[in-house]
Amino acid sequence: MSNAKKYQPTAREQAFLATVESPRYDRDNINGLRLFFEGRAPDHVRGFYTEAEIGALRELKGTERDVEARMPVKMTKHYFELARQSAPLRTLVKANPAETLNLHGAEDPGYQMDYSPVEGLLHKYEMGLMYVVSTCSAHCRFCYREELISRKEIERQDGTVAKKGLAQIGEVTDYIRSHNQRVADNGGRHPESGREKLREILLSGGDPMVMPNRKLAEWLGALAESGVESIRIGTKEMAFFPDRFDDAFLSMLDRFHESYPDVGLRMMLHFNHPDEFLAKDDEGNYIEETSGVLRWHPKTQRAMEGVVSRGWICVENQSPIIKNINDDSDALRIMQRALKRVGAENHYFFCGRDIVAHKAFNVPIETAWKILNESQKGLSGVETHARLSITHYKGKTEVSAVTNEPMAGIAGGENGIIIFKILRNAASAPDRGKVCIAGRNPEAIWFDGYADRILFDEAGLFDYDRVAAPVAAEQVS
Repeated sequence: MSNAKKYQPTAREQAFLATVESPRYDRDNINGLRLFFEGRAPDHVRGFYTEAEIGALRELKGTERDVEARMPVKMTKHYFELARQSAPLRTLVKANPAETLNLHGAEDPGYQMDYSPVEGLLHKYEMGLMYVVSTCSAHCRFCYREELISRKEIERQDGTVAKKGLAQIGEVTDYIRSHNQRVADNGGRHPESGREKLREILLSGGDPMVMPNRKLAEWLGALAESGVESIRIGTKEMAFFPDRFDDAFLSMLDRFHESYPDVGLRMMLHFNHPDEFLAKDDEGNYIEETSGVLRWHPKTQRAMEGVVSRGWICVENQSPIIKNINDDSDALRIMQRALKRVGAENHYFFCGRDIVAHKAFNVPIETAWKILNESQKGLSGVETHARLSITHYKGKTEVSAVTNEPMAGIAGGENGIIIFKILRNAASAPDRGKVCIAGRNPEAIWFDGYADRILFDEAGLFDYDRVAAPVAAEQVS
């Protein structure tokens, strides 16, 4: 347990915080399967699970295959209403016995905790990611943070076993100042790790937007005072509960920008499928305007307009490609076009991570590449900014190309090749641009599916050793 002193906001922070309004938000959540098991689910959600589905899930309760032990069940009324007209959205939030057929996977995907200098903060690249809350308005069944949302104990690199803790303002800002001061004193590089300034922070979790405006504002103000140049808010709230983007929230962002005009703000959205924001008619078809563009759901349109109309906020969307949800090139094409049209960028699409039970959700890597490549045919250049990324232990790695033809004269390339490229190295940046080439394996859903067919690996993806206590020298004294 931390004994850090209580964080004291500056006068500027206090002036900003004094302007913040924090209304209560009623998401009308459906929490857990118990109400369905006991026949007490609210009338409007009865039928969301069939009797057969409820029976199958009930049989697993309390066993090693208990789906709620893997990931708690939760959805908002807004998302339920959308899901009634969308099979992909139902798959996204509905528990399914198939989730726990194979529980193989990493309890700490990507060895994230190797890069945690203080509890709740991951310092990778020039950016820090913070766990500021351990829940969301609704829970994606494929969640990359299932160990955090489910509050599971995980083994750390030093052998200790504990649940992942949440970031505390004082500890995080002390670390940022200490790291950046040592970087400045050493001519732009940290003397032990070689890292540059920690200049960007991602508020994550869980979903920061489930916190009240006051708590969000406290984080924004404290991070701005600590010297970071840009703050990201990672959220799926615009899909789950777009009413959260109301006048009180937008006013808080305005006041923050007035108080800290030099600090960039990025809204990192998480739309997985166009059904999450496009309006549909009674037959379940998208509604086309006379101009040919597709109509947005009115609540989501208001939310999106609220952030994109503020030109100083960068709005980006990113999504994994998940089995039976968005492994559909037509859906991804519609989504990329519709988002770019309203002013949101398409940032990344991801191959699934090696989380526990990932085999129930991940599509093969080469299939994901084909789906994204097909989806971008017919899009304009500005609509096709998104790349396909997969998170290796070394860092973010692009799936750059998959050939359809054999590579003549190359042993191991008889069925074609796949090319990976390092985009960002977790420790610093020296390996950016280095590639790994492997013979194709259409069944591979993770890097281990290529371990026996490596042709060239200057990136070192298949010659990787965990970093040895990488953050020890950066602990805040």
